[in-house]
Amino acid sequence: MSSNKTRHILSISGGKDSAALAIYMRDRIPDMEYVFCDTHEELLETYVYLSQLEAFLGKRINRLNPDRSFEHFLRIKGFYLPSPRIRWCTQLMKLKPFEEFVGTDNVISYVGIRADENRDAYISTKANIRAVFPFRENGIELRDVYRILEESGIGLPEYYKWRSRSGCYFCFFQRKIEWVGLLENHPKLFEKALNFERMKQQEDRKYTWVDKESLDHLMQPQRVNEIKEMHKKEMEYQREKLGPNARLVDIFNASTESNSAACAICTL
Repeated sequence: MSSNKTRHILSISGGKDSAALAIYMRDRIPDMEYVFCDTHEELLETYVYLSQLEAFLGKRINRLNPDRSFEHFLRIKGFYLPSPRIRWCTQLMKLKPFEEFVGTDNVISYVGIRADENRDAYISTKANIRAVFPFRENGIELRDVYRILEESGIGLPEYYKWRSRSGCYFCFFQRKIEWVGLLENHPKLFEKALNFERMKQQEDRKYTWVDKESLDHLMQPQRVNEIKEMHKKEMEYQREKLGPNARLVDIFNASTESNSAACAICTL
């Protein structure tokens, strides 16, 4: 049943920007609701980070769980892996749970796009949901996000040591070096992603997580070394451009390997 009261909801992805926004808004909107659309295919580091954030906020982050698992949806989709062109995972496992949580209530949705970013975010077409962008409106840039996280004691998620984004461990927007990072940091999760890919191949399909390359090929030692060497050269180039004080996550994001089209609801 719809309420006359406007609800304030902030979606947290497990990434730095939405975490910083939650901290920034904590004392500004006392009745803020925090949500995380849990696909159950996230990294352990993400869940640890959410727990740390809950402790700081002094509020529970509502886990919005999809009704079915990723594998269930994968079978429904005929083993067609999600891709940048067909992002059915975002629609079914992120957006739909959020809109169901909102229902018909009037909602202000707080989105963590910064003032120094030129990108769009998910904005619901539902008339009862209005998106606002506090960072953009108040001139909060990347350096401010780092300051907010450091001053709170939360800091950055651990996965930023080898990965540039939050979201599912098998995200198709990952760069090849991040797949290598998954292989080395979470070999069991890499194997799960590999098995999802092989399920498709059993159906005589050739869809892969990585464009034009299977994980079976990517995981071969010689190929891993090639990817690492290319990544090392790219990082050295970006570090020289950004200066010695650049953070690893900044260098990752500046890389020509980076994909700025990643789903905002998953990565902010």
